Amino acid sequence: MADQTPTALGDVRVLDLTGELGAYCTKLLADLGADVIKIEPPGGDPARNVGPFYHDEPDPEQSLYFLNLNTSKRSITLNLEGEGGRQVFRRLVPTADIVVEAFPPGHLDGLGLGYQELCALRPDIIVTSISGFGGWGPHADYLAPDIVGVAMAGIMWLAGDPQDQPNLPYGYQGYLSASIQAAAGTLMALYHRDLTGEGQHVDVSMQEALLIAQERAMQTYDMNRTVLGRSGGRIGLPFTVPGMGPYEASDGWIWAYLGTPGGAPWSELLAWMDEEGKAKDLTQEPYRPVIEQLNLRFLTGLVLSAEEREKHGPTLTHIDEVLRRFFEGKTRWELYEQGQGRRLLIGIVSTPEDLAKNPQLNARNWFQEIEHPELGAVLRYPGPPYRLSETPWRIGRRPPRVGEHTAEVLREVELSGEKGGTPP
Repeated sequence: MADQTPTALGDVRVLDLTGELGAYCTKLLADLGADVIKIEPPGGDPARNVGPFYHDEPDPEQSLYFLNLNTSKRSITLNLEGEGGRQVFRRLVPTADIVVEAFPPGHLDGLGLGYQELCALRPDIIVTSISGFGGWGPHADYLAPDIVGVAMAGIMWLAGDPQDQPNLPYGYQGYLSASIQAAAGTLMALYHRDLTGEGQHVDVSMQEALLIAQERAMQTYDMNRTVLGRSGGRIGLPFTVPGMGPYEASDGWIWAYLGTPGGAPWSELLAWMDEEGKAKDLTQEPYRPVIEQLNLRFLTGLVLSAEEREKHGPTLTHIDEVLRRFFEGKTRWELYEQGQGRRLLIGIVSTPEDLAKNPQLNARNWFQEIEHPELGAVLRYPGPPYRLSETPWRIGRRPPRVGEHTAEVLREVELSGEKGGTPP
C-alpha cells in the first residue's frame, strides 16, 4: 500500500527539461513529493548511457548514475525540435507550477518556449534556468560541462597537493552544486508565489554556484592580494601542523583537527600517548611547551611571521612524526571512538564500503530499498539529505523507464495520440 503521509510539495507539478546539469535539482523536488514529469528526447536522456551499470551490463535502463538522479519522477518523450512536440509541451505548461530547464541560454526562446511565452500560457509560472555561466554576460553562450564549471570557478586551482597540477575533484561537483542552488532558488520563488501570486524566472549559473566552495580564497586575494594555492592535507597552511590533516591508521585513514575550538586541546592527545608509552620525547623540552600552545592563535602567529615559522618548524615536524607513528599503531575505529571519548576531533575517512556498513547511517535507516520489477531486484539507494517531521522526504517511485508515462500524462491533460500524444 502506498504511503499516504502528506509531502511538502504534494500539490506541485514540475516539468523537467534538464539533463545531467539539473537532474539533482528536480530529484530534490520529486523526493519532496512534487509531481516531476521528466521530458526526454526520443531515445531518452543521454545520461542514461553513463555508467556504472547494474551488473556492469550497459543498458540505458540500467544506468546506476541515471537511476540515482531520477527517483520519484515520471518520464515522457517529446521532440521539442519539432512543432508537434512543442504543441504538446504548450498544452502541459498550464498544468504545471514550475519548469526547470538546462538548455543553453536562448535555446528555448528560439523554439518559441522562452520565459515570456510560457508566462502567456500560465502567468504565475516559475521557470528555473540552469546553465554554465548564467543567462547573460560575455560567457553566457560558452559550452560548460562539469569540468569547465569547476575550472572556471577556481576549484581546480585549490584542489590537490602543493606539488600537483590543478586537480578535478571527484564526481560532478559543478552539476550538483548548480542543482542544489537551483532547488533552493526554485523553492524561494514558490514561496514568493504563495505570498504574492507572482511567478518569476530563476537564473542559476554553475560557475556562481561553485564559488562558495572557494571559501576564504577569494576574500584573501581581495583583502591582501595573496593567491592561495593547493594545500592538500595541510588545511591551507604553508607549514606542517601536527594533528591537522590526514593520517594513516593501521587499516586506512583518519582526519584529525586538533587544538581547535570545540574539541579538547592538543595536550589531551599527548596525555593519551603518554599513557600508552608512545609519547617518546614529546613530554620534554622543547616539544611540550609548543604542544601546550598549539591552538589557532599560535598558528596565526606562525602564518604572519616567517621568523616564527623558521624557529618552530623543526619542532613541529618532529611532533608530527611521533604522532604519525602513534596513529599507525591503531585502527581507524580505535582512534575515532577513543578520540571522541577524549573530545579529540578525529574522524574516519570513509570508503564507499565503510558507508554501506556505517552504524549511524543504518541506525537511522538512511539507505532506501526500492523494488525494480523490471530488473527482478531490489536496489539500495542513498537516503534523505534532510528529515522533515510533518512532511517527510521519501522516494515515491522507482526511476522511470524511457517514456514510461507518456500516455498516462497525456491522458491527464486530455490529449489524444491524434493531437500529438506520441513523440513527433
